[in-house]
Amino acid sequence: MRCFSKDYICYTNDTYYSIPGAPTYDPWVALAAVAMRTERIRLGPSVTPLPRRRPWKLAREAVTLDHLSHGRLILGVGSGDVREAGFAQVGEPLDAKQRAEMLDESLEILAGLWSGQPFSYRGEHYTVENVTFLPTPAQSPRIPIWVGGGWPNPGPTQRAARWDGACLYKQTTDGSWQDMTPDDVRALRATVERQRTSAAPFEIVVGGRQRGADWEEERALIRSLAEAGATWWSEWVPAADLATMHAAIAHGPLRV
Repeated sequence: MRCFSKDYICYTNDTYYSIPGAPTYDPWVALAAVAMRTERIRLGPSVTPLPRRRPWKLAREAVTLDHLSHGRLILGVGSGDVREAGFAQVGEPLDAKQRAEMLDESLEILAGLWSGQPFSYRGEHYTVENVTFLPTPAQSPRIPIWVGGGWPNPGPTQRAARWDGACLYKQTTDGSWQDMTPDDVRALRATVERQRTSAAPFEIVVGGRQRGADWEEERALIRSLAEAGATWWSEWVPAADLATMHAAIAHGPLRV
């Protein structure tokens, strides 16, 4: 992930399936390895589909990685893509409403467990009975949560406003990729500001594709998005071929 400041984020996909020619490894094990070999870059999954995870198991994994990285974890979350084999072909819930409910309940459980105080929860899909979860995250008040999903769908946007950031994507009706425009970012920022009750900083992540051939054109786009209110630019680095991945990393960030 390239960005508008001096920071980097190393994001990994949280998927079970493998695209032909692109072997897939467990993101949490991979991120632990990254944490051990780095000192400054932030890291996290982009995004982990909470409806197919036990929230208390994820809470423990996230806290462990947050301590291992000395407070550098950002947790990207979403309801999951039912077109992915890790949902459709292994019996995971496919109903959009159910997955949204499971996501919201899981987020409440994560935050409650990370408080370090006795915590109970009873929802439609999950129950927690008087659990005290230690240690608390290395970060205070907790690990940042960035919410993914489709823009301008109201559900993901409203959910993101309740937490710490939005890593929303924009797709055409045929499912192809589309860059968010400065107008999209301004509309997202305005919507979030109307709904947020917290004065804490809110992050907006845009991008998510491989770098284009015209770097100056890319810089102009990134600059316009930053001026509109985006705070991070995400660049997909192909990992199927090691030499291609190394070359992409060696290019360095597109500073604006």
